[in-house]
Amino acid sequence: MPYRWTETAPDTSGAFLQTVTLWPHRSLPKRGFVWFIGTTATLLLLPILAVLGTQVLWGLLPFMMLTVGGVWIALHQTYRTGQTHEELVMDRSRLQIRRNDPGRPERLWQTNSYWVRPGLRNGPVEAYLTLSNGQREIELGAFLTPDERRDLCDDLMRRLARLR
Repeated sequence: MPYRWTETAPDTSGAFLQTVTLWPHRSLPKRGFVWFIGTTATLLLLPILAVLGTQVLWGLLPFMMLTVGGVWIALHQTYRTGQTHEELVMDRSRLQIRRNDPGRPERLWQTNSYWVRPGLRNGPVEAYLTLSNGQREIELGAFLTPDERRDLCDDLMRRLARLR
């Protein structure tokens, strides 16, 4: 699951704090990126070997380099969007959500945790997860899969009920 719960509950104070951090799933680690680019370049070189030493080589070589460069840039862009993360912090009186996107200022939403209700509905995506306090509704975990959003909604309902 691309989210992790952290609980802090000191026995002496009676305080209760829960944090969930969400991040987008990335199926290609950095090491896999190197292997993928290397394999792509090698497979694109195979047809080039047939025309080695001819004028056709110079016609095909720029297109091969453009292809490898395009794949490189596209994969780096997905790594950049993978830096997005959301953090939800809640205790008995407050719920706060911080969303960090690369290249954008941090967004913050804070409300009384007693009034927050998680909900799933069909909206722009399947199993659209929202949190509402009766006045404002925000989206949570837009980058998660529908099953992950359903699981997170169930977790949130259980944990919010335990806070009340």
